[in-house]
Amino acid sequence: MKADLQEQQLKFTRRALMMGGGGALVFTALAARLHQLQVIDTERYRLLSEDNQFNFLLTPPSRGRILDRFGVPVADNRDSYRVVMIPEQAGNAEEALDRLGRVIDITPEQRDRILRNVQRSPSFRPVTIREDLDWRSFAAINLETPELPGIIPEVVEIRDYPSGSSFAHILGYVQPAPESVAGDDPLLRHPGFRIGRTGAEAAREDTLRGERGSLKVEVNAFGRVIRELPDQSIPATPGEDVRLTIDAEVQRFAHERLAGESAAAVAMDVENGDLLALVSTPGFDPNQFVTGISQTDFNALNQNEYRPLYNKALQGTYPPASTFKAVVALAALEAGVVRPEERFTCRGSIPFGDREFHCWRREGHGRVNLRDAVKTSCDVYFYEIAQRLGIERIAQAARRFGLGSAPEIGLAGVSRGIVPDPQWKLSRYGQPWAQGETLITAIGQGFMLTSPLQMAIMTARLASGRSVSPRLYQDQPVDRGEPLAINDAHMALVRDGLRAVVHEPGGTSYYTLGGLGVDGVEMAGKTGTAQVYSITAEEREAGVRTQNELPWRLRDHGMFICYAPADRPRYAVATVVEHGGGGSRAAARPARDILRLLIERDPASAGPFVAMESGSSPT
Repeated sequence: MKADLQEQQLKFTRRALMMGGGGALVFTALAARLHQLQVIDTERYRLLSEDNQFNFLLTPPSRGRILDRFGVPVADNRDSYRVVMIPEQAGNAEEALDRLGRVIDITPEQRDRILRNVQRSPSFRPVTIREDLDWRSFAAINLETPELPGIIPEVVEIRDYPSGSSFAHILGYVQPAPESVAGDDPLLRHPGFRIGRTGAEAAREDTLRGERGSLKVEVNAFGRVIRELPDQSIPATPGEDVRLTIDAEVQRFAHERLAGESAAAVAMDVENGDLLALVSTPGFDPNQFVTGISQTDFNALNQNEYRPLYNKALQGTYPPASTFKAVVALAALEAGVVRPEERFTCRGSIPFGDREFHCWRREGHGRVNLRDAVKTSCDVYFYEIAQRLGIERIAQAARRFGLGSAPEIGLAGVSRGIVPDPQWKLSRYGQPWAQGETLITAIGQGFMLTSPLQMAIMTARLASGRSVSPRLYQDQPVDRGEPLAINDAHMALVRDGLRAVVHEPGGTSYYTLGGLGVDGVEMAGKTGTAQVYSITAEEREAGVRTQNELPWRLRDHGMFICYAPADRPRYAVATVVEHGGGGSRAAARPARDILRLLIERDPASAGPFVAMESGSSPT
């Protein structure tokens, strides 16, 4: 009995010791874990706690402005109200949109777009729901935010184009970066962040964009921002401003002056190459593209026969027509193939080979010399000197005056045009050059194509006698060019003919313009009419239909080049009016009016002209 009792006590003791030892081990383990959590891993868990309490939000930079030559903003930023959704905080996206739809309108198209973006994006990345909200909608969302988890109303910056369509083709527009461009860059994927897609916005993207920053915020358990901590944040670096050489007032005036036409105008300072206006009409409102243009509106622009999305000033190419005759006249004088006083008889046409080459004036111009031919735009005179001059020398002169090459002005899509010669035709068509094509080229028709920008360069070089090159940005170097090394007497003779075009009876724009309209200042100019379709012999015999009788698309292009003052050139203007029916009636007056505004705005218009601070029908 006593032995059993002792055995039981021994078992109890062993069990007590085991339980005590186990308890001691558990306590030791808990103490060790507590020491690790409170002492060893203190910093780690402090950081994790802060991560739960604080977030860093990417802050996009303010985009740099684009200014005109006098510092007037033509592309700026403004505040805009928007609402975004963070899917991981909102839960079921469709239910979240249902809740928000009770506060603001969400169209079925918008809903489909939002849900597609939610599917494509990581759940932590904000998805834009609506942009550019009115104040009433924005206030209503803020009022309901406690019932809208994951829905965040924001005040952000958005691009603004105060001049609307008049600057559209120069500035282009901004849009969200496409997937191929955005990649994994968090800034480019930030909702609402936009990059330049066309025009100066795209060309100067690196300058305008700026550098991203980060904002430290305190959040609650639901991820909602409680307060911002700007002192512990990294501010974004704004983009730099870009200043153009364009005069905003001249640009807007030229755009309004050509309203209703499919046209282009380029104004240039002949001394330093500054582009003062670069217009293509009709334009489009780039503000539509910033927040996303509707398919209906885009189709309306894309299907418009006047091609408002197409930059005619830079990309449009047209036969220069009779505006090119001044260059051919200089080439003939320099080559010595014609004397200034030598006369040819124009009876309305000349035979050449098996063809008859007609002058624009059916009854002819009679006996004309070089000055008369420039003044009256006599085609027969230029047919005659073209045979003496040859296509190679005509092509060489064209290139000398800026045709056939794409000037580098800092915008994409500038056309090279075409200056034809035998080598070009052989490589393009595999055919030899025909001598009759030389005659057609001499009057600016046939294969030759130029842009309005090239025509302005040609005019500036005729006016200045230097190979001046255009520039669009104030930070580009000025290239006044080298002297063209053309005999002064020859240049003076051709310039006098160009002055007579406007100021003497018989000049092709004398009755249309009659002068610049500024006391004491004369202008020089040259009309041009580029045929869109060839007149057949039968039509010529039956009587050619007037331009007004033809469908719009079959009417001739009208063009005009001019500069002023005629005796001390300072500004050059080139205009092209597509299917305008003739240079003297369609393009001359707008060009004259733009040129007159330039003269009136010149800071020394009352005295010597000084640099502005940087800032068929008659042809």
